[in-house]
Parts: sequence; C-alpha cells; structure tokens
Amino acid sequence: MVTLVAFPAMFGTRSSSPFSIKAEYLLNMAGVPWTRQDESDPRKWPKGKLPAIVIDARVVGGSDGIQKYLEDQGHDLHKGLSEIDKASAHAFARMAEEHMYFHLVLDRWGNDDVWPTIRDAYFATIPKLPRLLVTRGLRSKLMAGMMAQGLGRLTPAERMERLEHDLIAIKAALTRGDYLFGDTPCAADASVAAVLATMRATPVETILSRRIASDQLLSSYIDRVDAALG
Repeated sequence: MVTLVAFPAMFGTRSSSPFSIKAEYLLNMAGVPWTRQDESDPRKWPKGKLPAIVIDARVVGGSDGIQKYLEDQGHDLHKGLSEIDKASAHAFARMAEEHMYFHLVLDRWGNDDVWPTIRDAYFATIPKLPRLLVTRGLRSKLMAGMMAQGLGRLTPAERMERLEHDLIAIKAALTRGDYLFGDTPCAADASVAAVLATMRATPVETILSRRIASDQLLSSYIDRVDAALG
C-alpha cells in the first residue's frame, strides 16, 4: 500500500499545494491503492518538500518523482497520446509548474491583503507570537527569491498580462475535448488543473482568483478533472 504524504486540504481544495493535488490525481489515474498522511512540516521529507509517497521502507519525493515511479511501474499516464502530444503534454505541465505556479505564490505570499490569512492558515500549528516572527523571515526570503526569479519585479497588472497567454493556450487546447488532449485526462491535466484550482481557491479574492473563477471554461475544466481524478 502506498502512503501519500501531502500538505493538508485547505480553502476548499484537496491540499494547499497544487503539487500534492497533482500527486493524488496521478495515483488515482494509475489506479494505485493508497492512503493519505497529512503533514504541515516538509523539512524531514526528501529535499525538504512535499508531496512524497512511502512504499514499504522506500520514500519517493516530489510530484515529478511520484510520476516517474508510477511510470517505472508500468502505468501509462498519457494513454492514447502520440509522441508529439506527449511532448506537448510535458510542455503544458512545465508551463503550469514553472510559470503559473509562481503567479500563485506571489498572489498568496506577496499580496498584503491575502498574506495574513495565508500565514495564519499555513502556520496554524505555531503559536501566534512566534508565528509572526518565523513567518516574517520566511516571507522575506521567499520574496527575495521571487525578485531573483523575475516575476516579483512585475506589477500585478504586468503579471496578469503575462499569465493570460498561458490561460489562452489552455483554453485553446480545451477546444479539442473535455481535457487538454481530448476526452481522457493525462498527467498534464493533473498538473494544469491542480494549479488552476489553487489559484481559484485563494481565500481572499484577488485579480487572479477572480480571473479563474469567472472563466466558465476554466472553472468547468477544474471541476471536471477533480471529478475524474479526485
């Protein structure tokens, strides 16, 4: 039996982390029996990150690591896709995880209107006074990283303009069927829908959360993937 170690459910989604949601979707797509262990502190897990899966005494870290493990076990997470479509699916996943995800991070950690709610939810197990001290340093370090990455240098309007191209690409793909590559979900859907779902679920309304929630095609897609893979 596989144990999925993931950040807890939060704000109406299966986890506060799109990568934990993705891992759950992949396990269900593969038809692998699993149980869940919620964990708020990732420091003792591989590379200090979650999700992870535990199989007997073996630990596999990260959603990419989990995907590779499942594929190595013979599970096809891109059923029916041509080699070109598989390449495109990889690109969609990378777009979601290496670009769209950082828009989510800035929307939650970098927005002064949202941050207090995020801080108190993510770090609820830490008493209030030390929580304020600990998270001040964490937030400062993360925002410095976002400045180095580049998105942190943009205004919210500039970020939305950049993100819109990703959303247009997703919506164009969805003209082919219920999912990115037709009528069957694949690993790319697990990545893309998980990021969109967490964007939509940010607990204080923002330009980004409103953009996703108000888009009928994207919202229907999020719900459809969750119904199929959740």
